[in-house]
Amino acid sequence: MELTLLGTGAPAGLPRPDCPCAACATARGPQARAATALLVDGALLLDLTPGAALAAARAGHSLVGVRQVLLTHPHDGPAVDLPAGLPTAGRVPDGRELTLISGHRVRAVPMDHPGTGYEVTSPDGERLLYLPPGAAPAGLAEGLAAYEMVVADVVGRPDAVARLRASGAIGSTTDVVAVHLDHDVPCGPELTRRLAASGARAVPDGTTLIVGEYHAVPDVPRRTLVTGGARSGKSLEAERRLGAFPDVLYVATGGVREGDTEWAARIAAHRDRRPGSWRTAETCDLVPLLAEDGPPVLIDCLSLWLTDAMDRVGAWDDERWAAAGERALRERVSELVAAVRATARTVVAVTNEVGSGVVPATASGRRFRDELGRLNAAFADECEHVLLVVAGQALVLRG
Repeated sequence: MELTLLGTGAPAGLPRPDCPCAACATARGPQARAATALLVDGALLLDLTPGAALAAARAGHSLVGVRQVLLTHPHDGPAVDLPAGLPTAGRVPDGRELTLISGHRVRAVPMDHPGTGYEVTSPDGERLLYLPPGAAPAGLAEGLAAYEMVVADVVGRPDAVARLRASGAIGSTTDVVAVHLDHDVPCGPELTRRLAASGARAVPDGTTLIVGEYHAVPDVPRRTLVTGGARSGKSLEAERRLGAFPDVLYVATGGVREGDTEWAARIAAHRDRRPGSWRTAETCDLVPLLAEDGPPVLIDCLSLWLTDAMDRVGAWDDERWAAAGERALRERVSELVAAVRATARTVVAVTNEVGSGVVPATASGRRFRDELGRLNAAFADECEHVLLVVAGQALVLRG
């Protein structure tokens, strides 16, 4: 089954008309994207957008052979002129299936947002799932057969990819292609990096793909360390990396601080931001967790883990530190690093970068700074991917 993406942008296109934002300012030339529309084997057009006929011609195709035009979502704005010879565009009721004269079967998939998804099966049996902007499938059962290709709003609805993964509809070889791309993420390397973390990719307008043809699925790093200063956006970056995966275990190492309303507000803000399907464990006992099989783990954060470890070995007392505390802390850190090296789970860990500011005024403060620097370096050595987040921007240090 041959799929040509006549457009890959949001309904308003990219750049948006009259939008002065930085993402729109850089979305020029090959980075510009028309509203998403798909041409399947020259016979089926999914979403009719302005300039579809011209876009098809630029891609080396024609709409002359199109026998069915289906819409996935309400199309706002001025009416789109129907190119000569095309059938009237329509939508299929949820659950209904059409069989085209070309031999393709099209089934309407219910969404949790206004719109309709379409499952397209070719005469040879390849299966494609196309989802509308801002939508995820509703009421998916588990144990579904994996699609050869899923075309969806990966940036706007990463949880849609998570749901499809949980049900089996996205498997290890499914080609996940991001469309409905808007100005939420700068184009170019940043978009590529964000999508790769979800096991997805984007292609330019006019690209023709073969559904079922082998394509290397983006390699999702198994171990990632995200570091940065206070309020740099490092926790949000870490959460984004697992937003397209179901059943994530969020490991909070900060614990509960009775009577501290500011700390409680921080915890609540983090919890509200996370998907409802994620589970939370409040513990600093990381080694057994990493040794177990299970879903991806997000550790937030290593600096609080180190605070707990230094508390336990008496690191704040100079005599205890010199007598046995330093040696005991080294052993704890070595055990954690060895567990990260040996783990089979996907791990994303957050830490603080504290060595670039003012030198702490106290010996204990300098001791914590030094030990955190050593821990970060040792942990990073075991990770395939290391990111430094500055002012909300992720800089790739490794991977």
